[in-house]
Amino acid sequence: MSKEMRAMEYIGLEAFVLKSPSKNRIGISGKVVDETKNTFSIEQKNGKVARIPKKNTRFLFKKGKGKFEIDGSTIIYRPEERTKKVFE
Repeated sequence: MSKEMRAMEYIGLEAFVLKSPSKNRIGISGKVVDETKNTFSIEQKNGKVARIPKKNTRFLFKKGKGKFEIDGSTIIYRPEERTKKVFE
């Protein structure tokens, strides 16, 4: 995983939960509509928003025609601080 991918903006990307300590979160997918230090809010196709903890969760993101996976534990930063932290 490149530093650029860890530092990027995730709001607006399509996301899919690949792995989670909570079995009922696995498979949740949709558009990232909000992000905090510890969570992503994903709006699902049914209109519901699921708040997913980053810690111990593996996500698949789609950006343009490309896809990439990321371990949420590696990006537990506030979005506005992530770039600075990743490149330190």
